Amino acid sequence: MTLRLAFMGTPDFAAASLAEIVGAGHEVAAVYTQPPRRRGRGQAEMKTPVHQLAEQFGLPVFTPEKFRDEAVLEAFEALDLDAACVVAYGQILPLRALEAPELGCLNLHASLLPRWRGAAPIQRAIMAGDEVTGVQIMQMEEGLDTGPVLMSEIVPIAETDTAGSLHDRLMTTGALLWPRTLAALERGSLTAQPQSEDGVTYAKKITADDRRIDWTKPAGEVADQIRGLSPFPGAYFEIPGDKPVRVKVHFAVPERGDGEPGEALDDELLIACGRGAVRLTRVQREGKGVVDGAEFVRGNALAAGTVVT
Repeated sequence: MTLRLAFMGTPDFAAASLAEIVGAGHEVAAVYTQPPRRRGRGQAEMKTPVHQLAEQFGLPVFTPEKFRDEAVLEAFEALDLDAACVVAYGQILPLRALEAPELGCLNLHASLLPRWRGAAPIQRAIMAGDEVTGVQIMQMEEGLDTGPVLMSEIVPIAETDTAGSLHDRLMTTGALLWPRTLAALERGSLTAQPQSEDGVTYAKKITADDRRIDWTKPAGEVADQIRGLSPFPGAYFEIPGDKPVRVKVHFAVPERGDGEPGEALDDELLIACGRGAVRLTRVQREGKGVVDGAEFVRGNALAAGTVVT
């Protein structure tokens, strides 16, 4: 027996899940994703990764601007689904949509709930210095990531992880949860575990304010901020001058050091923090490519005693 499903997702993180669901032999009656957007210097209209993959599989794709529209909801209800699988779709589903499939809507989330409910769980986990995270599939409710958990997988966070590397591991681990979850759903053997209301944290969307490095924080926290925003959108600082130079930092290592926060303690990118210092090992001058710290200082003087902001 196979399930009749809809899939809802948008980025690469979601495309991996769609591939596993199709590979497991389930009938994907419809794929919902965000509409094509104009991107890049040429402003060419680009389909989402999920849209592109769905077309490769020959699946019908729908790109409603607003899922709450009456015509969209009616069409969704008419699909006569067993369930819907949701991964980083980018729209909030109304209760009517959540109740349309016979077995409801299931969502893959990249944290161990109730920690890091919300939009940016991967980045926030690293920025907070967490040592472990995971992926979970939950039964969707109207609340933000509040539904009972159906399946989980724990993923450790290494000291060398960035948001990019952790994203890729969680993407793969999460995608592999779907065949197991859907097989158990078919058998009726899933056990829903309600979330605790203890330890709830919210992974708010990354903003411009999150990106500027706060050198007054301890070195470990500065390094975590940098890792949590690497490679995109990137934490940054500015080298002072008549025309300040913005530098994005992709990786930094805490070291011993003492000085004014933001002060260069040597000529090799050791920068003082509120406590300790960080060595900037992967950096990117605005408009340039990513280089290691040694290569950067050969072409961009940042002498000891300079205070960056």
